[in-house]
Amino acid sequence: MMFVVCMGIVSLFADMAYEGARSIGGPFLATLGASGTIVGIVAGLGELIGYILRLPSGYITDRTGKYWTVAIAGYAINMFAVPLLAFAGRWEVAAALMILERTGKAIRTPARDAMLSHATVTIGRGWGFGLHEAMDQIGAMMGPLIVATVFFFRGTYRTAFATLAIPAFLTMAVLMVSCMVYPRPRTLEPTVPELETKGFPKAYWMYCVAMGFIAAGYADFALIGYHFNKTHVVSKDWIPLLYSVAMAVDAIAALICGRFYDRKGMGVVIISVLISCGFAPLVFLGGFHATLLGMVLWGAGMGVQESVMRAYVAGMVPRDKRATAYGIFNTGFGIFWFGGSALLGMLYDFSIPLLILFSVFVQLASIPILLFVAKTSHPISS
Repeated sequence: MMFVVCMGIVSLFADMAYEGARSIGGPFLATLGASGTIVGIVAGLGELIGYILRLPSGYITDRTGKYWTVAIAGYAINMFAVPLLAFAGRWEVAAALMILERTGKAIRTPARDAMLSHATVTIGRGWGFGLHEAMDQIGAMMGPLIVATVFFFRGTYRTAFATLAIPAFLTMAVLMVSCMVYPRPRTLEPTVPELETKGFPKAYWMYCVAMGFIAAGYADFALIGYHFNKTHVVSKDWIPLLYSVAMAVDAIAALICGRFYDRKGMGVVIISVLISCGFAPLVFLGGFHATLLGMVLWGAGMGVQESVMRAYVAGMVPRDKRATAYGIFNTGFGIFWFGGSALLGMLYDFSIPLLILFSVFVQLASIPILLFVAKTSHPISS
């Protein structure tokens, strides 16, 4: 339990830094001359590269057992890229730094998730991953609030990025302490005999496809923020605040859904898809109040994606292949996310109604696959 809390604190500070930056990423690119298509492609490309690298990162982690080495390297890249945005004078430079930040996250995520899977087995994986995600999203909520505060005092985008250097430093400090206190995280999970296996079950691969559909239809906040800035549905100061609201909902949803997942399993994931797919029409067509509700639904979906959807993977694969499984899972998720983000960006410039139709349809297409997975796989959640 304490290991989960320690890593939750690490994620709290990390999210404070990079989610604060992401809350203004789209509008910042717009001030540097980027179009909606460019914003969508940059957001999607960052996710694509960030997710693809999780496959070799996970494989290397499993092969070497160097959980902390991989995690620390990834966090360092992840954190140092954020304050450097303060010095970006062209959208190409800003885009490169945004992609670098995603690269660092890619490197450290499989190792971190594998460590969490060992630590959560005794308390319930849904609850453990949900607790971690809740702490993670507290930071994700505070980051945009820091940015909004900078704007309130007439600060610029560059001032905001520079200020985020503080939580970035705290992330690395707490991470190093956690490494010293828990040097061998695999020992946190009781050792049990496991059957020899040459690969992952069919249900795992089908689950990856279903999650890919969800990723393809989920608009990145860079595009949402770009839309807010372009249409003036909300003021510049409200853009990071709305993102902060979504992150708060993310944290609450992760805790609630994590607890129910340990009791109900896949049903929680399916219900969350039905609820969250309604964000697109509200966000891209609505006024202020509809937009606010849309961000609540968007945040709820993110909370489930980052908690119980990760927890489900741990129960389908052997213990010694989890980092690889998370690497494959996240790589597929990223490929679909990139394709979806790029298409959503192009659709935004062409037809917002078509953007909405694509977003809703693709997410709902995941449900029949998830029902199949639920019938053929029975993850161990504790």
